[in-house]
Amino acid sequence: MTLNLATLLEDSARRHPGRDAVVLGDTRLTYAQVNGAANQVAGLLASRGIRPGDKVALSCPNLPYFPIVYYGILKAGAVVVPLNVLLKGREIAYHLADSDARAYLCFEGTADLPMGAEGFAGFQQTDGCEHFFLITADPAAASPIDGAQTLGRALADQPATFGTVGTGETDTAVILYTSGTTGQPKGAELSHANLVLNALTCNRLFGALATDHERHLITLPLFHSFGSTVQMNAGFAVASTLVLLPRFAADQVVALLAREKITFFAGVPTMYWGLLGALTEDVDVAEIARTIRVAVSGGASLPVEIIKQFKERFGVQILEGYGLSETSPVATFSDPERDARPGSIGVPIWGVEVKLIDPEWKAVEGVDEVGEIAIRGHNIMKGYYSRPGATAEVMRDGWFRTGDLARRDADGFYYIVDRAKDMIIRGGFNVYPREIEEVMLTHPAVSLVAVIGVPDESHGEEMKAFVIKKPGAEITEDELIAWCKENMAAYKYPRFVQFTDALPMTATGKILKRELAGR
Repeated sequence: MTLNLATLLEDSARRHPGRDAVVLGDTRLTYAQVNGAANQVAGLLASRGIRPGDKVALSCPNLPYFPIVYYGILKAGAVVVPLNVLLKGREIAYHLADSDARAYLCFEGTADLPMGAEGFAGFQQTDGCEHFFLITADPAAASPIDGAQTLGRALADQPATFGTVGTGETDTAVILYTSGTTGQPKGAELSHANLVLNALTCNRLFGALATDHERHLITLPLFHSFGSTVQMNAGFAVASTLVLLPRFAADQVVALLAREKITFFAGVPTMYWGLLGALTEDVDVAEIARTIRVAVSGGASLPVEIIKQFKERFGVQILEGYGLSETSPVATFSDPERDARPGSIGVPIWGVEVKLIDPEWKAVEGVDEVGEIAIRGHNIMKGYYSRPGATAEVMRDGWFRTGDLARRDADGFYYIVDRAKDMIIRGGFNVYPREIEEVMLTHPAVSLVAVIGVPDESHGEEMKAFVIKKPGAEITEDELIAWCKENMAAYKYPRFVQFTDALPMTATGKILKRELAGR
């Protein structure tokens, strides 16, 4: 059986060629235009020797270029490797090498976020990546980076038609990088079937609330599985209009909700917190409430008070869900046709099984008894790319163990009680201390470091590093923070550093991070 994720775009382009597919400010692209541009990208990649199964990396914020390039890569039969736009050159080089990427398409960025320069630096450090294309705001402009070719000029002679490669349902479509709880980031291999079924299941889930023409406001980054599956793929599957916002700003969100008559909004808890705070007296809440039908949240637990306030203002119950990159991502969700249970991550979605297990994989079946979440179904990844050992650690007989602890009530609703060990969630991004610690240990003044999450009103959590300096090292806390900022993505580097003479440890030398909390 052949199945290509790009079919979601192609089918809607056939049925609704003149409908707005993507909106950004005054720019409005129809389904026919997006599909035609994606065909050009596919043709370009094929002309440069990219073959089915080859990996192609993409760094781009929420701009029309993202879906165009994303589906263009898929049309060529290649594998999309979306990268976080905040990564630095050394981090980009790691991802390109680890994924065996043969080509890399990177947006030029801005003065505040020089993505293009960082991307090209990472590309130059990677021997196996053969092609680099700089995505520029002006397609006809020359490249501002010496030696880099612009995508716009490379596409100039490409036709707007292309015969999409007939990939198999189990072929890899996307590799999403997730840090895991230890070591370097790992690439979760997701098949075409994984992602198609997850997108269609989202539409099945929200169908009772949806309109004939959904209008999504996308503030979640499209390089993340939440935004790409729940909004982009699911939206394109039913010819929705995607209104893009490259960077979350509460006042802009409120304005777009009204101006674009948004029916579907998805966000992480801090986004809902910011949105409610932006509802000044000048905002016509009733106008927004007339069109919005679906509001979903994920990434972290949503405070019940925010759910209550949102429903009071807009008359919409926020639906909470749960999933990971390894699960495509949706695994459980609040069911719109059942009673809402604030604080719950809902029930398993169609075609997916969930159970709680102990460390030996034995089922934990008691009501409200805590166990680790394990998931099986059409949404489970093929495995971690080129890491059979890491895959074997988390998968058994089709079941994937998540590392997250939860309980299940008498009616089958699940509730998260703890996160994966040591993981920090900052503004919806998962941050793993081990990766930060390993980078900080490369600093000549750092002898030992332990990173934990500390509460933060704006982002949920912030990183704090406890550092033991090397004897005789001369460095201030602010200087070390500045170094971290230069060597890590903006959402990763610790905002707080505290020097200490010792760290609490077990008899075997394991750092007791729980004892650092509150220091």
